[in-house]
Amino acid sequence: MVGFTFRVMTWNIHGGVCTAGRHDLQRAIDLILGHAPDIVAIQEVEGRNRPGTAPFTALREALGGHAVEAATLRATDGCYGHMVVSRWPLEEGSLHDISVPGREPRRAITARVQTPGGALRVLAAHLGLGWGERRAQAARLAALAKGVTEPLLAMGDFNDWEPHGPVDRAFLGTLPSRTHGRTFPVRRPLFALDRIYARPRAALLRSWTDRAARTASDHLPVIAEVALLPEGEGRTTRLAVA
Repeated sequence: MVGFTFRVMTWNIHGGVCTAGRHDLQRAIDLILGHAPDIVAIQEVEGRNRPGTAPFTALREALGGHAVEAATLRATDGCYGHMVVSRWPLEEGSLHDISVPGREPRRAITARVQTPGGALRVLAAHLGLGWGERRAQAARLAALAKGVTEPLLAMGDFNDWEPHGPVDRAFLGTLPSRTHGRTFPVRRPLFALDRIYARPRAALLRSWTDRAARTASDHLPVIAEVALLPEGEGRTTRLAVA
């Protein structure tokens, strides 16, 4: 018995700017809708100097109606950051400052999702570019993950270029399963910057990327099927990565 299965996604949408250099948030929205994720983590949501409906609002309304937003840079006409959007209500949504002095502000999102198959915790982040910065931020994320007893997904753009870099090492023993699809640079993906981590291990059934996103962002998205297993049940995880 697999249990309750659903779909999640993480994607850095590059501010809604397509590879032709035009702002086209609807193109990103349409691609996400094509995968029909129940929960999606979105990075680089850019609301500054954007006419019309604020991107945070447009994404929330189009993709599920429930959201936790983490604005990290603010201007008079909008803000920039990342968010989690869900088709199910997000409870206990919180922001956690994981900024490193002298670097761009960063905040992690945590929330509890009451899915039809049971409770799930979500942790979402967009980590910094510096190795030491990323190591410090990964340690803070791992501490948040260790405080959770329910099934947990950690999603986002971790900016970790190494196959077993500081993020993997920080999550070792805490989040035993992860995706491995290469997502950057978009034309010839070499690095798995964008990831989904899971606990328990068997929760992550399969994952893939979508090369159609090459026209919409500088990152490919990662999509995964996840199962919430009946208590006490285990199974061998098979990860299919496209």
